[in-house]
Amino acid sequence: MMFSEKAKCALMVKGYAGTGKTTCVSAMVTTLEELGVQVVLLAPTGRAAKVLGNYSRRKAWTIHRQIYTRKADKSGKGWFELRDNEKTNTVYFVDESSMIGTGNSMNELGMENMLDDLITHVFSGEGCSLVLIGDAAQLPPVGSAKSPALDLDHMQREYSLNIAAIELTEVIRQKAGSGILENATTIRNQVIAGETALPQFTIGAYKDVVRVDDDLQSYFEDAYSKYGKDDMIILTRSNKRANLFNQQVRSRILWHEEEINSGDRMMILRNNYFWLDDKTSQAGFLANGDTIQIQRVLKFEDRESFHFCKAIVKLVDYPDEPEFETILLCNSIWEETASLPYDKIKELGNLIAQDYPDITNNAQLRKKVYSDPYFNALQVKFAYAITCHKAQGGQWPCVFVDQGYLIDEMAGIELNRWFYTAVTRASEVLFLVGFSEKLYTD
Repeated sequence: MMFSEKAKCALMVKGYAGTGKTTCVSAMVTTLEELGVQVVLLAPTGRAAKVLGNYSRRKAWTIHRQIYTRKADKSGKGWFELRDNEKTNTVYFVDESSMIGTGNSMNELGMENMLDDLITHVFSGEGCSLVLIGDAAQLPPVGSAKSPALDLDHMQREYSLNIAAIELTEVIRQKAGSGILENATTIRNQVIAGETALPQFTIGAYKDVVRVDDDLQSYFEDAYSKYGKDDMIILTRSNKRANLFNQQVRSRILWHEEEINSGDRMMILRNNYFWLDDKTSQAGFLANGDTIQIQRVLKFEDRESFHFCKAIVKLVDYPDEPEFETILLCNSIWEETASLPYDKIKELGNLIAQDYPDITNNAQLRKKVYSDPYFNALQVKFAYAITCHKAQGGQWPCVFVDQGYLIDEMAGIELNRWFYTAVTRASEVLFLVGFSEKLYTD
């Protein structure tokens, strides 16, 4: 089977929770391989790649691991370059395409437009084609009003693709009357129709949707006893709320008394290119949103206003990646922002520069700072409770969704997208925490 290079053939497979996207993609991949066609499976994040790999029973990679290679100049400043695509007659399947934007959080190192780069990379290979898979009702990329990779007109107009689109709309995974899927479908219909009213949740006799108005700790304890840290997550709408839940889980559920304990799960807040060898490691680098588990805490160290922890850690979503020693920047843990503010990073750079008083050349000093392990310390937060943007692309058997602060003026399509994305992270049971009466319907 051959594909025309000039045709730039692509297929868009859209569908919402329970409509069989997973089954369709698995069948397409299997059929293509039986016909002798090579396939490559990609996703925007490590967790999404792990989910894709699990349901396809094949190896899946992150987009950035597949299409980029990292370069650095003599001063130590780095950037990404697009890899040459040496594959031929290969079909690229990209799951969770709603997350792919025309801007990217990695652009400080040269990745300005991941969607552009993905299209360029795929179609620079002779006879290669592309399948984009996703749910357009989920949260769009940060800073975007919609998901460009799932917008047929945008993809045809911007990239001159010979592209077809199919959308799966019939729920076929309504397991014995799933409350998760019924509520997800209702909210998605609101999003598609452009309705801005607050969503209405149905509990009824469903066993997989649980209303939690009080005794939250009891629910947490039961969930951790049944599901453990791997299969449970708390989703919130703000970093401040996530911090509060993380404190509660660590102190009242896990009984962790130290600042950081062995076994703690932490999420990386900012891309880091220092601690892994991009040529030999499976992950390539430590990406914003990756989760690590603390294997052993080695020591804590203070340097003026900055607090560090040396630890042995392991990447949760890359089980074949060996554990490694690293340095954590503890200042970021309880910040109410998504990562450490720029002025604090600049302050850290100035502090590190003081370690090299003999270097007067600015370029050489900058190189030393960029290559210093303390300047490259991982910015992290605890990962028991996270914002919904951080959860996108992942799925957990047990999900607690926290309503948080909510007034009528906040109602709108974007809020409904948030609720839809949060609800669809749950595969077995969904807990609605502190939801107002006005969010429920009989």
